[in-house]
Amino acid sequence: MLGIDEDGREVLSFIEGESGPAGWAKVVDDRGLTAFARLLRDYHDATAGFSTPDGAAWAAAGGGAPVDGEVICHGDFGPWNVVWQGHRPVGIIDWDFARPAARLHDVSYALEYVAPFRDDPECLRWLRFPAPPDRRRRLELFCAAYGLSSASGMVDAVITRQQENIELVRHLAGEGHEPQATWVAEGLLQELDARVTWSRANRSLFT
Repeated sequence: MLGIDEDGREVLSFIEGESGPAGWAKVVDDRGLTAFARLLRDYHDATAGFSTPDGAAWAAAGGGAPVDGEVICHGDFGPWNVVWQGHRPVGIIDWDFARPAARLHDVSYALEYVAPFRDDPECLRWLRFPAPPDRRRRLELFCAAYGLSSASGMVDAVITRQQENIELVRHLAGEGHEPQATWVAEGLLQELDARVTWSRANRSLFT
C-alpha cells in the first residue's frame, strides 16, 4: 500500500501478471505447487517478529498482537490470491483476512485447495487437473517445499481449518457482511459442511 487518498481510499501499487481464476492452473504441476509453497514460507518468514503499531487493529476477527512465534497470516492464501508471471508467483493480493496466527493457519488453508481436499470430478472440471491428482504426494510435496520436516497431522489440521472457516462465514454473514451474507443465503454453509464430510470420509487419499 502506498498510502491513503483524500477520500480515505487505499492507494495500491500494481503487479503485472495473472491472478484470480487463472491461478488454479498454475499449481497443478509440481513446479507451480512447490513455488506456491515457497512463496508462503518466504512471506511468513518476512513477517516473523513484526510488531503491531500502537492503536492498529486487524480487520479480521480475532486479530491481536503476535504472540509465541506467530506470524502475520494472510488468511486467504489460495492460488487465486497470488499474482503469477508464467509459472512464477510474484505477489500476493487480497489482505482482508490478514492477522497474527500460527503458520499452520495458512498452511492448512492452502492445502485444502492445492492438495486438494476435493473429489475427482471437481478436480477435473474446475481445478484444471488433467487427471485425478495424487493427493498424498501433493500434500507431502507442499509441506516439504514449505520447509516442514513432516506432513504428519496435516489432514486433521486441514479439517479443523475447514470447520473454522464455516464458523467464520457464519459469523460474518450474521453480522451482515458481504459477500458472506449472500453466500449463506444461497446455501454455502451446506456446501462447506459437505466438504468437511468428504474430507473425513476420504482421509485414506492423503495418508
